[in-house]
Amino acid sequence: MVFGQTLGHEFVTYDDPQYVYANPEVARGLSLQGIRWAFTHSVAGNWHPVTMISHMLDCRLYGLKPAGHHLTNVLLHVVAAILLFLVLRQMTGAFWRSALVAALFAVHPLHVESVAWIAERKDVLSAVFFMLTLAAYARYARAPSVLSYLVIVGAFGLGLMCKPMLVSVPVVLLLLDYWPLERLPKRTLSRRASRKGATGYDQQMIRRLVAEKIPLFAMSALSSAVTLTAQFRATGVMDQFPLSWRLGNAAVSYMIYVWQMFWPARLAAFYPYPNDRLPMWQVALALGFLITASLLAIRFRKERPYIFSGWFWYIVMLVPVSGLVEAGEQARADRYTYLPQIGLYLLIVWSVANLLSPETDADFVSRTPRAGRRRLRATLHASHNWVYKALPVIISAVVLSLLSWRAFVQASYWRDSLTLWNRALAVTHDNDVAHNNLGQLSLQRKDFDSAISHFEAALKIRSRSSAAHYKAGSALIENSLASALVQKGRL
Repeated sequence: MVFGQTLGHEFVTYDDPQYVYANPEVARGLSLQGIRWAFTHSVAGNWHPVTMISHMLDCRLYGLKPAGHHLTNVLLHVVAAILLFLVLRQMTGAFWRSALVAALFAVHPLHVESVAWIAERKDVLSAVFFMLTLAAYARYARAPSVLSYLVIVGAFGLGLMCKPMLVSVPVVLLLLDYWPLERLPKRTLSRRASRKGATGYDQQMIRRLVAEKIPLFAMSALSSAVTLTAQFRATGVMDQFPLSWRLGNAAVSYMIYVWQMFWPARLAAFYPYPNDRLPMWQVALALGFLITASLLAIRFRKERPYIFSGWFWYIVMLVPVSGLVEAGEQARADRYTYLPQIGLYLLIVWSVANLLSPETDADFVSRTPRAGRRRLRATLHASHNWVYKALPVIISAVVLSLLSWRAFVQASYWRDSLTLWNRALAVTHDNDVAHNNLGQLSLQRKDFDSAISHFEAALKIRSRSSAAHYKAGSALIENSLASALVQKGRL
């Protein structure tokens, strides 16, 4: 229901030409020549041959009709959500909690960009292989074998060839070893250490768990090297912004993504990088938030292991797209949260569920003064049927309904290029990319005055933009030529 409307959407000017309709190798459909091309060429500074092959297959099936391409994205997103539910249920045994995490993943407005944007096929396709990697790993954790490990390697390799953002997956698997797979058995401590509350883990087991992932780390390193090489060949420059700016922007982006998870408003296709460094108070606030949250996750890693695994899932999976290594001019992007935010969903769903569980009540009663325990037990017992059955359902239904509505509205902004970039201009500041795209659209409609206005606005924001200078000059030339032809009666 949320994404069904995209079947009536058009291609947009944001990377869709490079990936699909203006790329002759893709547009001619799937062929052996096309497959060879996909493995030997990069697109938009990225090497992701499996993604490009999927676009070729779409062109073979649907031609250049955008409805079919959108349908594939939606189906892949649905498959990824179903696989997420199955994987979490397999790992945790918690049916309803797993279902709620998968539902949040399916309908959150931050994920609209990954589904409604045809060129972002790499997100939804890599998500499917990511889920298959997790499923294979869960099976391997229960019954290790060479065959099950090869399945992990195969699924992970295909995922990397869809989108190299998956380079952090080996670390995510280590987090899953801690919780929910619990592959880290605690070692036996001395009686004195036990009395002091100390705990420890079998160091030999830790080394073995890390060692079994060495091939996966090697694959991540190779994928990173290929990606950096492709980006350098495409742009000829690795760092447009100073490292200090990128560090500050990364910290602030981490915090903004968390805020947008709870309040997904004013979302845009492009968030421009600031012309100047961010205010120090913003960077300090973001760093303070990240450090505090990380310390709390470490502090409660024993009592609430899902907080530890969920939080660091989010932190680790965002690192490749945090902006520390530049990949475009955007400060951040909604699509970057597609897989990382699953960690936050785990953290929140399990925390709230445990907060509302009878075990939490029992712990609360045990810390209540003896005189009031009987009355408190009676009150809690009377409320169990409603609190532990109806309330979670009501809260979940309300949250999912609100998110679905916001996602539906957000998806509507992707119906065509004009709507997309007008929306970006309305909800962001100093967005030169939006102005450039709107100027190009005006130029195509022969609306030269509007085109020149947008290009000049882009130049005021980023005066060194060679693309804006070129487009503004082209618009002026075409406008002058059109005026001359009108005067001569030829137009």
